[in-house]
Amino acid sequence: MTLPAPTYDLVILLDPQSEPEARAKIIADTRAAVEAQGELLRHDEWGERALTYPIEKRTSAEYHLLQFHASTTDLLSGLDRTLRITDGVLRFRIVKLKPGVPEAPNMGSAAARAAAEAPARDGEEGARPEVPAPSAPAAEAPPAEAAPEPAAPAAEADVAAAPEAAVAEPA
Repeated sequence: MTLPAPTYDLVILLDPQSEPEARAKIIADTRAAVEAQGELLRHDEWGERALTYPIEKRTSAEYHLLQFHASTTDLLSGLDRTLRITDGVLRFRIVKLKPGVPEAPNMGSAAARAAAEAPARDGEEGARPEVPAPSAPAAEAPPAEAAPEPAAPAAEADVAAAPEAAVAEPA
């Protein structure tokens, strides 16, 4: 039985001060490389966001997430080399996902999220989008019947039973 190809996340941080055509070419070339040697599952444009700390004196970056299947490591090493030497790429990270990891959330720009939520609001004025229930079960307290009994009464019962057993034996 052959296992399915592993799923990878590729997050790319592009320099927002570079030309838009150059940024689009980087993404197009990356997508073409993934589609040629693997299977592209998803491409999310997260837009320009502030960085936690400056990178190459930049305080913001244009974020992109690509999820893909790769059956060989040739694709990974090719992406690593290409993105490492490409001007306009501030940072990138390729992460192998474990089976069963939930889907990445929609982290698009506020305008894209508002456009996605617009159909839900058109049906009813003031309607709020449904928030999915948390996927992890909440911790529950054990039932009251399963609570352990205090140790002291059990020890007293054993001590009280021992002399009776000793008295009963020597008859």
